Amino acid sequence: MSTSGAALVAALALLTCACGDGGASFKVRESVEQLHLTHASPGAAITLLDGAGQTVQTAVADGLGSAMFRKVPPGSGYTVTTGLETSRRLTVMSVESSQPDTGFYRRQQLKPGFNYLETRDGTTLSAYVTMPGPPEAGPYPTVVEYSGYDPSKPGKPLGDFGFMCEEMPILCDAPSDKGALFAALMGYATVGVNVRGTGCSGGAYEFFETLQLLDGYDVIETVAAQDWVLHNQVGMVGLSYPGITQLFVARTRPPGLAAITPLSVIGNAATTMLPGGILNDGFGINWVKYVLRRAVPYGQGWEQDRVDAGDEACAENQLLHGQLIDTVEQARTTEFYVPEEHDRLNPTTFVHEIQVPVFLAGAWQDEQTGPYFFTLLDKFTGAPAVRFHVYNGVHPDAFGPTVLAEWYAFLELFVARRVPALDPVAVAFVPFAFDEVFGSTLKLPASKWESYASYEEALAAWQAEPPLRVLFESGAALPNDPGAPVPSWEQSFAAWPPPGQRAVRYYLQPDGTLGTDAPTVASAASSFDLDPEAGQRGILAPGGDVWDKLPDYDWRQPPPGSAVVFESAALAEDVVMLGSGSVDLWLRSTADDADLEVNLSEIRPDGQEMYVQSGWLRASYGGLAPDSTDLWPDLTLQEDGWAPLVPGEWRQVRVAIAGFQHVFRAGSRIRLAVDTPGDSRAEWLFALKTFPETVTHTVGHDATHPSSVVLPHLEGVTAPTALPPCPSLRGQQCRDYVAFTNTPAS
Repeated sequence: MSTSGAALVAALALLTCACGDGGASFKVRESVEQLHLTHASPGAAITLLDGAGQTVQTAVADGLGSAMFRKVPPGSGYTVTTGLETSRRLTVMSVESSQPDTGFYRRQQLKPGFNYLETRDGTTLSAYVTMPGPPEAGPYPTVVEYSGYDPSKPGKPLGDFGFMCEEMPILCDAPSDKGALFAALMGYATVGVNVRGTGCSGGAYEFFETLQLLDGYDVIETVAAQDWVLHNQVGMVGLSYPGITQLFVARTRPPGLAAITPLSVIGNAATTMLPGGILNDGFGINWVKYVLRRAVPYGQGWEQDRVDAGDEACAENQLLHGQLIDTVEQARTTEFYVPEEHDRLNPTTFVHEIQVPVFLAGAWQDEQTGPYFFTLLDKFTGAPAVRFHVYNGVHPDAFGPTVLAEWYAFLELFVARRVPALDPVAVAFVPFAFDEVFGSTLKLPASKWESYASYEEALAAWQAEPPLRVLFESGAALPNDPGAPVPSWEQSFAAWPPPGQRAVRYYLQPDGTLGTDAPTVASAASSFDLDPEAGQRGILAPGGDVWDKLPDYDWRQPPPGSAVVFESAALAEDVVMLGSGSVDLWLRSTADDADLEVNLSEIRPDGQEMYVQSGWLRASYGGLAPDSTDLWPDLTLQEDGWAPLVPGEWRQVRVAIAGFQHVFRAGSRIRLAVDTPGDSRAEWLFALKTFPETVTHTVGHDATHPSSVVLPHLEGVTAPTALPPCPSLRGQQCRDYVAFTNTPAS
């Protein structure tokens, strides 16, 4: 058939086709600053036209016949055309104009089991609902878990407890994620929702885009409107990804949100993905890849089971999943922090907008989201109540019994609005979950709240407690179970940074020691060579499992010439530290840049060396924000602060030590090592800058170039316990101490 003949046939078809979308066979969904096209011919060229017929954007339909137009200016009169077919007139919503009325949420009915929620643009999100009993026996205190993992995956039995399903339905219908599971065991209704573009939810995935936040608002309002929800307000739960989403959703201020409990979260996407300006191509990139692999059509696996069983909505919702945004490529090509673009991914810049109570917990040695959550701790200025738990440890430790007991009390006070009282049946089953997460037989501590006669008294007592709770030496409390996530002792404080924190400066001395006096010699410096392979080396031994209570670590001593190391004299008394730190180096290099890592550790009287914390910097990214302090050199990572080194010339750079807490015991020595990033973390790896020849970095420590480290001594606090075994502390690996001799600079 000739080209003109094909066009005539297509024109005749348009005159007779059933109305799919203004007469077109494809479908278009109007959205917020977006348009979503499905059911086109794969490979079709798609054009978006404005009301005047001018081209706005073009796209090509993917293998499922779908395409998306993003960042479309709000307005009406748009059309989408393939050349042969043209849509009806379309309207692109603004954020403000997209807000539904309350009836939109009230009309939706959710039931126990698998559901779909409708969002403001018509996209449906898959949701899984569990209840402690039938809906008519409610209302129940309710929590929402919202993420790109699989929170809406249909539930499954929790062990072999079928004989108790009538008394505790959750035992035969357990949520897939641990945050919702713990809440369900404690008598809460749970709603697990997949963000758009994941699971059986419609739409396409993009990392914390505006639509994902608006969806979160719609989710909260729809759930809160259900008759079976106590007080018609809900809490949010979750650790890691579903913890981070809470910060973003709470920022939108849905009226039905009672409180949030973000656990093991980031402080800023940039500090996890680009610590010190160096790409984290270990966990940082691997996490993004993991989420993206599971955001493609049928990427999580369980969607296919739903479709095979007749779920047509899930099948339809897969059509746009191929339109996800490749955030791996974005991460690899991002050179600088651009506030106009990246502030939206930086909770530190917006959590002051949150106006509900907040319960946050984080581990300083978190091998996944990292230690930078502390930048949030003084920023929740709009929240009417806050409670923070910090501790040495790793990613899942917020589910440890000490934190979890207070997490439950928080939910009881601010979501259920009642005196916290644990159900004895729930208490009996929670240890099974602890065993699954930690491999330890642990119990919840006795509730300290049940003695209060009224809710008002219990709430007043809670509010009278200091907001910052610091759990020390987690892992050493149980002699028969070393590494179990139970603290040895604790201390509470009125604020972050904690009152009593004092910045103490130690200078790097020519003889390799650390001292409180600045060096006086006229000329002294030490050098080390860049190790190009270090960035891809972690500390897990072959076969080691980061989730073990005491993982099998291979924490290596730096080879001669690969680091500079400085050690204090033996401490005359215990020194408690809590906060961040700064390593202020005078640096000279043979190259135009330097990737630096600093490692803080304790040399103990028993001959062991225990890891404390690290920091990283690509020297060219050394520009500091105005709010930097002696203890926290806050990098901007912006282009106007970027400056390459001049080979052979001295420059002062500040390497931030991320937040930490540690007791350096009497008789111990403080050790600081400066080397190439790598060999310090279980899952963080570093994309080091490459050079064609050997690169040598020199650190000055003389009267003209007095390098130093500033550490956060905590006055007025003493440790009530003895030196813990090594290893025993969670997240803090040990090795035999070996003395190190620095290489004098030539």
